[in-house]
This record gives sequence, C-alpha cells and structure tokens, in this order.
Amino acid sequence: MDETYYEFGTPADRWDRANLFFEAKEYMTAARILGGLVEEMPEQVAPRLLLARAYYHSARLTKAEAELRAVLERDPVEHYARLMLGRTLERQGRNTEAATHLRMAAALAGDFGPEPSGSERTAP
Repeated sequence: MDETYYEFGTPADRWDRANLFFEAKEYMTAARILGGLVEEMPEQVAPRLLLARAYYHSARLTKAEAELRAVLERDPVEHYARLMLGRTLERQGRNTEAATHLRMAAALAGDFGPEPSGSERTAP
C-alpha cells in the first residue's frame, strides 16, 4: 500500500491523526498510522492499546490479540488490556480462555463480585 499524507509528521502529529481517524470509526486507517508508531516506539503502551482497539473494531481479532498480549508482556497488570483480551477471545469463541482474562481484569479493576448480604458476612 502506498504511503499517504497521514503517515507523515512527528509522532505526536501521527498520534493525534490516528485518534481522529479512530474517533471517526476509520479503524483501518487508524491502524495503519498506529502500526508505524508502534514500530517506532514499541515500549509505548498507549499506541499499542489503540492499535489493538482498531484491530478489534475492524474484526482483525488475531492481530488485536497479538497486540494485547504484547501490552500484557510489558505491563501484566494493565487491566484494560486484560479486559480487551478477554473480549477478543470471546469473539473468537475461546470462552474458557476468555473467562480467565475477564476475571483477572475485574480483579485488577477492584471488582471482586457482589458484596455478601448481612447473613453471609463473616466476622472480622
């Protein structure tokens, strides 16, 4: 694919442009821009997360999964990446594997399930 104007500029310019395309639901274009940013700055989590979201929304689930696993390799407690990975796996019909990531995402976000009722509470 030929390069176009939106793939040029500083990383900050391209980040802004990718966000604009993402907001406009132009996920493939956003992914194209973000792919270049991720190659340039693989240590940055935000572009990789947005790239995973762009892949997810454009049904490129294998690519979304790969990006999310890369994020979690760098930051295992990134709860949003964990949640997205669970949702991505669900869309692929991998429910057992998805459930593990969804439970971990909920725990990392501080959601430990429903509060026990008065009769179920244990004394401190």
